[in-house]
Amino acid sequence: MATAEDSAARAGQPLVMAKALVKRFGTLEAVRGIDLDVGRGEAFGFLGPNGAGKSSAMRMIACVSPRTEGELRVLGMDPRTDGPRIRARLGVVPQEDNLDAELTVRQNLQVYGRYFGMSRAQVRAKAMELMEFAQLSDRADDEVEPLSGGMKRRLTIARSLVNDPDLLLLDEPTTGLDPQARHLLWDRLFRLKQLGVTLLITTHYMDEAEQLCDRLVVMDGGRIVAEGSPAELIARHCTREVLELRFPVGENGQALPEMDGVAERVERLPDRVLVYTDHGDAALNAAHAGGMRPVSSLVRRSTLEDVFLTLTGRSLVD
Repeated sequence: MATAEDSAARAGQPLVMAKALVKRFGTLEAVRGIDLDVGRGEAFGFLGPNGAGKSSAMRMIACVSPRTEGELRVLGMDPRTDGPRIRARLGVVPQEDNLDAELTVRQNLQVYGRYFGMSRAQVRAKAMELMEFAQLSDRADDEVEPLSGGMKRRLTIARSLVNDPDLLLLDEPTTGLDPQARHLLWDRLFRLKQLGVTLLITTHYMDEAEQLCDRLVVMDGGRIVAEGSPAELIARHCTREVLELRFPVGENGQALPEMDGVAERVERLPDRVLVYTDHGDAALNAAHAGGMRPVSSLVRRSTLEDVFLTLTGRSLVD
């Protein structure tokens, strides 16, 4: 018999669809009427400051937190009535690793596989496959506790793939890792995407979102304030380039020279001035011609971080 998931796949429907989705905790409205859809094989990102509603949205999609209002379909099913069936097809990578530290790498995978009703032979074969994928084969019989942070993170991702999920939810997948470990994880996640696994990612790393996400939403105050591919968001909300003029602390108050036709927006920070422009070299020449003498200057392309800060501000949110 065809399942709702099979029907959704044949019809080309999104794997995740939300309309006017709301989540309240008492009087606190954490998610305030968001609309989104995530297509099969897509890498979709949630960006936003602390308290923006990202985690609340992810928990509803993961079928561990009921929605308050609105519509939600995951794999073509309703989490209110089909939560167990949906969870059986999900892979979840929590922000904090929750591995069994007293078991070996191999045992962590095999025990988890048994939760999904796999036979001993199946979990043995799957564990071998996933250890190779995560580059942990040489640590198969080592206990988890002495592993590095990057190895533990790779094992957590490998464990989430035991049931061959159609949708993989990753909450801050590379937080706390060094650059080498982050790039290795990016490579593993990119390979999953090539294999057709749909990725749903929350991250605080803008370069990670640019590297991994086909599309993303920026959330702030429980609402979606922007949506699109990284390139589309940069083109829509920022200039092509940014000129950074650095000054000694307290000495960035120099009057900017006339930059009509060169600078679209200027932002003053404690130690530097940011000039948003489509022509960075022309803006730098105008600054020098106008008598500005920064300690250093840099013309760089605009990034997703520039977009993020433009949309959500620079104030710290606790």
